[in-house]
Amino acid sequence: MAFEPPERLVRALGELPDTAQNEEWLDRLPGLAEEALDRRAVRAQRVQAPGGRSSLVVLVRYADGTPATLKLAPPAARPDREVAALAHWGGFGAVRLLDTRHDDGALLLERLQPEVSLRSLPEAKALLEAGGTVRRLWVAPPSGHGFETVAERTERQSAGLKAAPAELRDLADAALAARDELTALAPEELLLHGNFRQGKVLAGERAPWLAVGPEPLVGERAYDLARLVRDRLEDQVAASAGAAGARRRVTKLADALEVDRDRLRGWTLFRAVESGVRALAAGRRRDSELLLEFAAWL
Repeated sequence: MAFEPPERLVRALGELPDTAQNEEWLDRLPGLAEEALDRRAVRAQRVQAPGGRSSLVVLVRYADGTPATLKLAPPAARPDREVAALAHWGGFGAVRLLDTRHDDGALLLERLQPEVSLRSLPEAKALLEAGGTVRRLWVAPPSGHGFETVAERTERQSAGLKAAPAELRDLADAALAARDELTALAPEELLLHGNFRQGKVLAGERAPWLAVGPEPLVGERAYDLARLVRDRLEDQVAASAGAAGARRRVTKLADALEVDRDRLRGWTLFRAVESGVRALAAGRRRDSELLLEFAAWL
């Protein structure tokens, strides 16, 4: 079958650094996919669309009909780190790796229900299930791990905030100050999902809900919850509760998962502003406006 990269993937990779390297990977993707299928002795059914923002997801089957999922990501996405994290979790709270014999940037995973994520649930139920799922992932990292730390990742991301437009200077400075204060004292060294939100938790067979698509790193739980705080952002911005609602959400999640409220608020601010500035630089003005309005409420 032909492997045409979904438009969402092409667009997302175009917004990242190393554009030339990403374009080269996209050009090679059909051949890479065929080779990965052959190595694992599985056959493709269809490409999952819209799929991931930084990967090609192909629904596949073994010769005996057993379903699985093949995921291919460019080297810049560090699929080796995703493999290491999923192997360490061993299917507890996260999708299970089915084959670790090949080091080619592809992951063969158990088949979940790609169209059914926590976003299909009412908000209160979704947050409850999200909390239970992410709690399972917070374990000690393997010895000698090669994961980034929260401090290292956010130091990289800080470059974009330091170059923010003048009209965003106050918010960017507040986010940078919060980051400096939070990284001055690192209270925990746990393995984190790194990009945890409702859309990253899919329905499964052996467990009701399992996390997918980690961008793993090591650090504190508050960082991992910060992306979840702003889930369903358009609904939050449209709600009359506004700033009070955003702060209640921070409090609710912090208390439910026994995380310090101030640290969760600080990481939520940093991550929302960083995402908002990055969205603006990529020309996604509507996304940027939503993110920065939310950040200002905090």
